[in-house]
Amino acid sequence: MPVSRTAVVIEDDLDIRTLVSVVLEGAGFEVHAAPTGLDGIELVRRHDPVVTTLDVSMPGIDGFETARRIRVFSSTRILMVSARADEAEQRAGREAGADDYLT
Repeated sequence: MPVSRTAVVIEDDLDIRTLVSVVLEGAGFEVHAAPTGLDGIELVRRHDPVVTTLDVSMPGIDGFETARRIRVFSSTRILMVSARADEAEQRAGREAGADDYLT
């Protein structure tokens, strides 16, 4: 059975969402992108990605709550992405279910 090369990008900033999508597509991933946590959760449910990148600060539900909700039903690798390098925030991301936290 072939390995999944699907990724979901959850990011409210269009420029960043596009950049991350282009990079992942260049690495051979089929990418599905969402501007909100709720939309992203639905994409993870629908496409069962091997990896999900997730912005921390988004309108509506934030990245931490999005990660918690995804973890209920998915083992996708979650990479939280933020401009903030605060250690407490990184710890909170991992506690919410993220596999890594990129700044």
